Amino acid sequence: MKIEVYSPTIRRREMDAVLTAMVEEKIGPGDRNRLLIQTAKEYLHFDFALALRSPAVALFQALKALTKPGQHVIISALSPRYYLQVLQDLRLTPVYCDVTYDFPCMTRDLIETAIIKEKESAAARLSTLEPAAEMSRDDNSGPAASSFEIAAIVLHHTLGFTPDALSISELGIPIIEDISQSYGFWLKPESKKDEEASSDEKSAKKDDKSFKSQSSNSQSSISQFAGVFCILGLEERDMLTSGGGALLFAMNRKDSALLRNFASLADEYCLPDINSALAVVQFKEAQRNLERRRDIAEVFVKASLRARHKRFIPINDNEYCNYSFSLVLETGLKDVIAYAKKKEIILENAFVNTASGAGITDKCPVSNSLVLRTVLFPLYPRLRSQDVERISRLIMTLP
Repeated sequence: MKIEVYSPTIRRREMDAVLTAMVEEKIGPGDRNRLLIQTAKEYLHFDFALALRSPAVALFQALKALTKPGQHVIISALSPRYYLQVLQDLRLTPVYCDVTYDFPCMTRDLIETAIIKEKESAAARLSTLEPAAEMSRDDNSGPAASSFEIAAIVLHHTLGFTPDALSISELGIPIIEDISQSYGFWLKPESKKDEEASSDEKSAKKDDKSFKSQSSNSQSSISQFAGVFCILGLEERDMLTSGGGALLFAMNRKDSALLRNFASLADEYCLPDINSALAVVQFKEAQRNLERRRDIAEVFVKASLRARHKRFIPINDNEYCNYSFSLVLETGLKDVIAYAKKKEIILENAFVNTASGAGITDKCPVSNSLVLRTVLFPLYPRLRSQDVERISRLIMTLP
């Protein structure tokens, strides 16, 4: 039986929720849209949120609140390709940032390097102007000063890996965080929580009130969010799915004031109830699904230790949500995909639907190399034990 590379985790509870919405003939934006925002707030602890029809709509509204036409926006070369269309629609210029072979997200150092390179390119373009235009400017004004202004960074959590957003925020540039592939990175495994609870119980006997407060909180702090806004995509291949859509939220009251300007968007921009019903259940089932992903990933990691291909390495202490299992190959991508297909296991180019994958930029050599060498393996909660074993054997025997 063929094992697909992706599969949404839809169980009976999700089906019942969607069926109920259909039976009640309430499928457009309405009460369930508001219920989704209320439910999400219990898990994400944001101040204000909008439930929208797509991540593209969410990104458009977020950038619209922070930028003006003609400004520059920093994105990873491994960002989703739809970012480019949104930037184009808003008349914004992308500044592409490369990554490293060990970690597929932007870092502060790489962002600073990208800014320097873009400034050098802007200066080179300026030097080709006519002498009259060159003489008309001074050190603080004119084309050079006005043509390069960075308004925002869109920080994509590529393949579920979490960048050091707090460090990047120290650059003083507004951040939009895209956590579509990393939902749950702040949640600890049940085993770790049990160990910590046991330890805390012993040390909290002198302060029973403190212990009750700690034990009642099932989540660790999500203070890692450094963005002015955050986007949680709910597309088919995101960590949580509603069949399509996204949440756009702000963590504090100051940033929420900007989002509230869009609170009266027409229904055509808002997530329908039929999708919201599915997403509500996805939030409630997330912990269970994350645990299953961790169990499967442990098997794959052990198998990869016997292969000659490399894995990406997290750069911080956040829990990896195991959005996917990827390997950076030492051999050709096509050969590995063909080898897996013979064993009825579907693999996929990890970055085919990115800016680099679309061949947009030649300024990011590492990203362009990773596009040709990084493969995704099936990793989702509904994999059966025998499927996990088959994929594990495949990883160990890759050419």
